[in-house]
Amino acid sequence: MICKKLTPNERPVFPKRAIITAGMPYGNKNLHFGHVGGMFIHADIFARFLRDRIGKDNVIFLSGTDCYGSPIMESFRRLQEEGYDGSLEDYVQDNHEKQKKTLAGYGISLDFFGASALGEAGAIHKKVSAKVFRTLYENGYIKKLSVPQFYDEEKKMFLNGRQVIGKCPIPGCTSDKAYADECSLGHQFLPSELIHPVSCLSDKKPVLKEVENWYFDLEHCISMVKDYNDFLRKNTNTRKYQLETVEEFLKKPLLYVPRKYIEDLAGLAAKLPKHTLTDEEKKPSVVFEFENLDDRDRAKSVLDSENIHYTSGKTLVPFRLSGNVEWGVPFPECEDLKDLTFWVWPESLWAPISFTLAYLTEREREDELSKWWYDEEAEVYQFIGEDNIYFYAIAQTGLFTGLQVPREETPNMAKVHLSHIIANRHLLYMDTKASSSSEKKPPTADELLDYYTRDQLRMHFMSLGLSSKSVGFKPQVFMKEEERVGVDMVLKDGNLITNVFNRLIRTCFYAIQNNCGGKIPEGEACEEIRLMAEKAVLDYERHMYNHEFHRISYVMDDFIRSINKHWVNNVKIADAADDVAFRKQLVIDCFYACKVMAVLIHPIAPEGCEMFREYLNLGEELWDWNYILKPISAYVKDMESHELKYLEPRVDFFRKHNCQLGEM
Repeated sequence: MICKKLTPNERPVFPKRAIITAGMPYGNKNLHFGHVGGMFIHADIFARFLRDRIGKDNVIFLSGTDCYGSPIMESFRRLQEEGYDGSLEDYVQDNHEKQKKTLAGYGISLDFFGASALGEAGAIHKKVSAKVFRTLYENGYIKKLSVPQFYDEEKKMFLNGRQVIGKCPIPGCTSDKAYADECSLGHQFLPSELIHPVSCLSDKKPVLKEVENWYFDLEHCISMVKDYNDFLRKNTNTRKYQLETVEEFLKKPLLYVPRKYIEDLAGLAAKLPKHTLTDEEKKPSVVFEFENLDDRDRAKSVLDSENIHYTSGKTLVPFRLSGNVEWGVPFPECEDLKDLTFWVWPESLWAPISFTLAYLTEREREDELSKWWYDEEAEVYQFIGEDNIYFYAIAQTGLFTGLQVPREETPNMAKVHLSHIIANRHLLYMDTKASSSSEKKPPTADELLDYYTRDQLRMHFMSLGLSSKSVGFKPQVFMKEEERVGVDMVLKDGNLITNVFNRLIRTCFYAIQNNCGGKIPEGEACEEIRLMAEKAVLDYERHMYNHEFHRISYVMDDFIRSINKHWVNNVKIADAADDVAFRKQLVIDCFYACKVMAVLIHPIAPEGCEMFREYLNLGEELWDWNYILKPISAYVKDMESHELKYLEPRVDFFRKHNCQLGEM
């Protein structure tokens, strides 16, 4: 267990090898700021940190375009109606390249950005998908079910998931969109439960027709998922709200029946399969709890026959693996079912395994897959948005356990190799959930780079505290003049490096050039500075281990401003006394602190830190955490002959955006 819960003052232990993934964007869109600021930047900061902490050869950071499924087909269909004459593959390829370009613009340092339908990665993904099905089938987790699917009688065709829209049947759900068997917030349900379904093709109410498909028996996994969730709660640093979200789905099947529809509760209860009844007078509905989904479905039939309205509670339902969507990964023929494709959600869960194999294959190291995904010394960190907790923390837990442990065995959930899921809360636009259809259309990720630098945006998004709460992103350049109150927080968070740290580094370089012949004086930093640096390093390390990125902002802010204050206060004393020795010690102190700061900021704002390394005339060893608290002499054979690169006047290590410079 690598992601253990730390005791006070305990230093974290990081894995020897790590895979970091960022949830895959759909192949029907450009990246909006929520993709980048709400997930990719956090994943990138952690990946860059681990490269410095455990060695870059021990880290693989990957993601890719989620190419298949009904959302892509539906977007492509609408685009064709507008005159697009390319193929579906052309459409996905174009979006894939745009996504890559956007991520590069933000300095997202992916080792591999694949596409589940394109190139060698797509071919490998098809093979991995077939192997996953065969393994789950042999291990006893797959069953064939006949489930109603929506059919448009006017268009004479079955409808894919995104071609049906209605209201989510889950009580309390606030989603504004629900599709055939899931809503936009990730709730899962059966097609027959969707409220007020409408076909997007004909605007008519579709009918339901029985269709056979393959399903993963997720209901069987409820006890193992619960055991694993309990284990995570007691022993790991998994986010509390994430565990609570999972817990909501681990209840037995429930039906909520409003009191106003019930004339004789006792008579109704007698007609239902074995259940537990909860009847609280102050609640608007009574609750029937059943032992399994079959009993719940029989109860629904009774209620339907009585014309009694009801809603279903959250629980684990069979997880569909196959479908008849033409644009999908081919599904292996098995028994009497053929010409099927994989449903996009399950195959997207093992796509990171496919991408890892594609990455290793490029390097002729495909035999190393198990040492990255299934080794005790390795860890897989998966950064996702909160809407996808059901898939990654529940369905994936069942699937990946089923790949390792046959159904007849009871798995030891502490020993099964599963990913460490890091779910961020919503990154809102202003104070509402970002939506292209909202009155205030959010800017694209690319548009933000027209007004802010990547480092300013990375600093800001890191500081928002998405580990515990949803936060509004409020860039003032997209506000009306009368709406702008106070400072622009993007600039404020970025100022720590563009103003304070940038000024401190420049001051140190100019002091050495003017007073020390362009060479760093040899010597130890004073105890006060060394203790300050040690505290910053240890606090930073713990927060990075716990993925509490906003707390890193506090650590860096305190450390940088304290050192800056140390310089300002003491340089006056040195100048007044014309004390050469005191001035030399001050330079040693502040240059040492700047070196430590650069190592800490390197994962967050790498470009300016690499420039600092270049002017120090040092190699990549500067980022090695084994030396983070060592003096600069630890990197240099002979301090007396080691010259720094000359820094011209008014050169910035961390620049502001050109449009900001023009306003000054």
